[in-house]
This record gives sequence, C-alpha cells and structure tokens, in this order.
Amino acid sequence: MKTTKKNNKMEESKAETGKFAFNYGLLVGGIGIAFGIMLYTMDMHYERGLAVQGTQTLILIVGIVLGIYQFKKSNLNYLTISEALKVGAGVALIAGILGILYFYVFSSYVEPEYMDKMYEIAKQEALVDNPKLTEEEIDKGIEMQKSFSWMSYPIILIMNILIGLVVGVITGLILKKEKPAY
Repeated sequence: MKTTKKNNKMEESKAETGKFAFNYGLLVGGIGIAFGIMLYTMDMHYERGLAVQGTQTLILIVGIVLGIYQFKKSNLNYLTISEALKVGAGVALIAGILGILYFYVFSSYVEPEYMDKMYEIAKQEALVDNPKLTEEEIDKGIEMQKSFSWMSYPIILIMNILIGLVVGVITGLILKKEKPAY
C-alpha cells in the first residue's frame, strides 16, 4: 500500500513553472548582457537599428521557447497553455529585470555620458528627418524626453512581458499536451 502512495506521488509530482522561468530568465538575461558588452567593446552600443533590436528580441524569443520546451520535458511531456504563459512571461520578466540592471549600471558607472550622447544622436536625426523644426523646438522635445526618461524602465518590462506572453501562447499552442482525464 505504501509503495502505491509513493508511486502516485511520483506521478503527481510536477515541474514548477517558476523554477524554469527563473533559470531561463537568468540565462536569457545573461546572454543579453553579454550581447550588450559585445556591442560596447565593438563600439556599436549607440546602434539601435533593426539588426541590434532584432538580435535582442531573437535572444529573448529563443530563450522563452527553450524554457517552455524544457519545462514540458521535465513535466512528463505535458504542457498546458497556462503553464506556457507562466514560463514565457516569467522568463521575459527576469530577463527584463537583468537587462534594466545592466543598463542602469552601464549608463551610471561605465559610461555616464551615454544618455547625453543618445539624446544628441536623436537630435541630429530629428534635424534631418524634420527640416521644418527649429533646433530650439527639437531641444524642447528632448528636454521633455529627459523628464520622462524614468518611464523607459517600466515600459521595457511591460514590452518584455508582452513578448513573453505572445511567445508563450504560440509555443503553448504548438507544444500543448494535456494530461489524460483518467
């Protein structure tokens, strides 16, 4: 009788979404930080083009998919959409927090003039893209951006989580396998 209870517990034991979200979030965040350091060492850290943004997003997506896939493997090959959503959003949240911490340390200590240079780049781009605007108007716009720059942190987290949810739903729909009812 005792072995039956033990076997039932073994069958009912289930992988924890939080563990996978945390571990893969750390992995994705670490790879993202390594990518940021690589950009810095190559003097490409001011690049914000499609290649850089696409690579950062691809790192996040691949990490989320791998986290969900590994969760499914550890969960006796079962996966619900709810579990995929939890892992996806969790990976994205942890990776986003690490990315924000890296950016804060980088822009505060490694290169404190980073944001000023980014604003100058934005000003030059605005002058080219909007020749009807005066330099004073662009400067006012940049000053307004500076006053709201703190909002970039929650926006980054929200965008990461939204990506995590979308990738979680898609991956969950593809890999979904419910436990039998019996």
